[in-house]
Amino acid sequence: MLVYCPDPSPRLAYVLDFISEEMLMDRAVICQDMNTFLHFEGVRINYSEQDFEGVYHTIRPHGLLRETGIAVQEIKMGRWKNLPVFFFRQQAGLSFDIFAAIFYLLSRYEEYLPHEKDEFGRFSHKASLAFREGFLDRPLINEWLMAWREELSAIFPKAVFKRRSYRFIPTYDIDMLYSYRGKGWLRNIGGTARSLLHGDFKQAIERWKVLRGKMKDPFDAYEWLDALHLYCRVKPIYFFLVAQKQVGLDKNISTSYKPFQELINYYASVYKIGLHPSWQSSVEDGNSILREEKEWLEAVSDISIEKSRQHFIKFTLPGGYQRLLDSGIQKDYSMGYGTINGFRASVASSFYWFNLETNATTALRLYPFCFMEVNAFFEQKLTPQQAYTELMKYYVAVKKVQGIFITIWHNNYLGSDPKYASWRDLYEIFMKEDAYWDAVG
Repeated sequence: MLVYCPDPSPRLAYVLDFISEEMLMDRAVICQDMNTFLHFEGVRINYSEQDFEGVYHTIRPHGLLRETGIAVQEIKMGRWKNLPVFFFRQQAGLSFDIFAAIFYLLSRYEEYLPHEKDEFGRFSHKASLAFREGFLDRPLINEWLMAWREELSAIFPKAVFKRRSYRFIPTYDIDMLYSYRGKGWLRNIGGTARSLLHGDFKQAIERWKVLRGKMKDPFDAYEWLDALHLYCRVKPIYFFLVAQKQVGLDKNISTSYKPFQELINYYASVYKIGLHPSWQSSVEDGNSILREEKEWLEAVSDISIEKSRQHFIKFTLPGGYQRLLDSGIQKDYSMGYGTINGFRASVASSFYWFNLETNATTALRLYPFCFMEVNAFFEQKLTPQQAYTELMKYYVAVKKVQGIFITIWHNNYLGSDPKYASWRDLYEIFMKEDAYWDAVG
């Protein structure tokens, strides 16, 4: 693909690199020479206000990709091939600036502008264009590219495009290793007192049975998950919360607890693991806490830690991602909301973070998730049956565009706690009836 653009920019190069990974056999090239463009025999994209003779495809620039700063953008919505689009222009060729629209969504441009925050100080999903315009539940960028590829194939019948394949990556956030074990006598005595005070004698008895080794801890889902992954032939990623101080929202078991260290070491040897940076690390001015947690996890796991996902999905742009880069993180799995399921960046593919403040592509690769059971349970108040329907909706949407389907589950929903029994059941059904057949099919 050769793209004619008389005034190329880092933003245009970023978008074309993403598109190249998604649908092209070779990297798209930007061309400023008109004669070279007119004599090229492959897919020719005219990204300018000019017109030429011959066969080519035209996209009129919106202007966003030529800019270097950050400013409020006028969003004009429209329809193209029955898909919602913006930066819309009624014209010959493509009726909207697909390059600028992709950039706006991938860069999370709106998160750099003044915006509404939720109760935890995070960018509110209600402030997003995707939520306001009703496409939060769609991997819209992937849908655009699929439709555009069809259009290009009709114009350039000899062109060969890349065939994508669907991938499923189950991920788990281990916020609290166990419900009772490893918490020390003081915390367990306090927990027992609370149970008795509320008349929950069953929980008080259960706690001490677990502590005496007579019963399995209700948050212990690890052997069950191992068997499920083996059966379904999938490779999960585990993210561990390893706050050195257990305060506020960081309620993990003490990192000095030997079984905690042993489980981390075991999973590092058989699967992939990452850091679940604490809330404390997300609100500090520097990155000393983040570095401390990463170094501890590396020492215990005996591997270099390059993956992360923020605890409570707590991050702001650009500071949150820059902190990860400065600490040696190369891949982050936080791109999603902690309040609703859906596609925060409107995509079901991994992509590099573009820092709008420096106007440059970075080395941090982002892996977006679209379903987290905590959102369904706490935020959206769904029943297990409704949550299963939503899970399948996102599964079908991602599979349709041959994207990456990333889910988040927590061990406490998958253990033996009766309160979450139906949630464990729905996950098992999905894994054995869908994930399994995808793996063996």
